[in-house]
Amino acid sequence: MNYRYSLLIQWSEEDKLYLVTLPEFAQLAMQPCSYGHSYEEAIANAQEAITGYLEYCQEEGLTPPSPSSVAA
Repeated sequence: MNYRYSLLIQWSEEDKLYLVTLPEFAQLAMQPCSYGHSYEEAIANAQEAITGYLEYCQEEGLTPPSPSSVAA
């Protein structure tokens, strides 16, 4: 199944990293849940985190969070 989850990517001046928050996974994972030294790396790492959370939900018989959407 193809999920489309939200990513909130913010630059951390303190950490000198892009920090990624996954709003739909707020109840499942500590936030921020991923990071990257570049914007692209942050996105790739977040995609890996989402895959891991979805696999965890499947293994534990949990319903994954529903992706949120924005109306135009």
